[in-house]
Amino acid sequence: MESIQSIKQRFGIIGNTPSLNRAIEKAIQVAPTDISVLVTGESGVGKESIPKIIHQLSHRKHNKYIAVNCGAIPEGTIDSELFGHEKGAFTGATQTREGYFEVADGGTIFLDEVGELPLTTQVRLLRVLENGEFLKVGSSKVQKTNVRIVAATNVNMFEAIDKEKFREDLYYRLSTVDIHLPPLRERQEDIHLLFRKFASDFALKYKMPTVKLTDNAVRILTKHRWGGNVRQLRNIAEQLSVLEQNRTISASTLQGYLPTSGTNLPAVIKTSKSESDFSSEREILYKVLFDMKSDLNDLKKLTMELMKSGNTKDVEKNNESLIQKIYGNDDKDDASYEEPIENNEVISIPEHTSNEVEIVDIQDKYHFAEEIEEEETLSLHDKELELIKKSLERHNGKRKLAAAELGISERTLYRKIKQYDL
Repeated sequence: MESIQSIKQRFGIIGNTPSLNRAIEKAIQVAPTDISVLVTGESGVGKESIPKIIHQLSHRKHNKYIAVNCGAIPEGTIDSELFGHEKGAFTGATQTREGYFEVADGGTIFLDEVGELPLTTQVRLLRVLENGEFLKVGSSKVQKTNVRIVAATNVNMFEAIDKEKFREDLYYRLSTVDIHLPPLRERQEDIHLLFRKFASDFALKYKMPTVKLTDNAVRILTKHRWGGNVRQLRNIAEQLSVLEQNRTISASTLQGYLPTSGTNLPAVIKTSKSESDFSSEREILYKVLFDMKSDLNDLKKLTMELMKSGNTKDVEKNNESLIQKIYGNDDKDDASYEEPIENNEVISIPEHTSNEVEIVDIQDKYHFAEEIEEEETLSLHDKELELIKKSLERHNGKRKLAAAELGISERTLYRKIKQYDL
């Protein structure tokens, strides 16, 4: 088994932090097996080095190694990229194509940003991990593959599982061994070493003297938070190498290349719209809809009682709270509309009619007679429409008089006229 130091030299890894050494040690130990590995860590910490170490130290090192950035492939084509497709499987599929799992048979596949995989693709990947089987897009023929899967992510997987963006069973399949790479801010003793390595590399690349930092600049370099980790440090070293004429970098010069908004304190980042926010909005909308449905049912119940009992005062007395809930102060909202005159006009269906409904004047009560014929339907919509029509005809289209007779405001009557297109 190769030593940690020799592995660092072989793969160009700089640093002696215990947490970094532990990650490399785990990679060396797991490499000879076929166990699935999940590499975790923030963006820019160098997660791509671990799967290379695992592949090169395994018995698969002479077979293919394929790195796939799952976050860079559109959702509509990722199944085709990973598993292949048959000719005619979808628009543009002019020929059969082999996917990465077929091409890398016997080798290793590195799935970077695996947390970005769509749920449908996660199901396919789970099947590969369980029994090595997969289906091409547009095919019903089961194919076998023998690949070693190493995945990496900077996503908090437990949060993704809670939000149902990542399958829990797939997570535990991938993370048989979990290798975590520490962020650069937890490797302060390695920061200056990395900077010197990058400065030396860029000096050779651009054929110019190597930049060096003053003592104060080194202190600022090591205390900076480095949100972009090793990738950000490398970019700063390249900028200084190319742009600065003076090859000795002072603290003030270095400070000009560091982000001004960055601080050494942990940053709390709030997303613009969390999933819980959308969930709360949905709950409010559902509540409003259910309340509307309840009010409609109450209105039907009240109207049916009026039609059956024929005694308005008893119905009003027994359902006072219900009437207030449904109508509120509807008739008092607008001073330009007059209230219906009480103890004046009521609606009744005289006994001498069988099917027709007439409106007559009777003191103090609303009488809704039961239908003479059992076959007649008790449609609330039809009855209301017919009553409004009769009342308008009776008063020669004068809405104010018709509204007073029907016991509703003129505004409500006008709304009903528009609703029924009278």
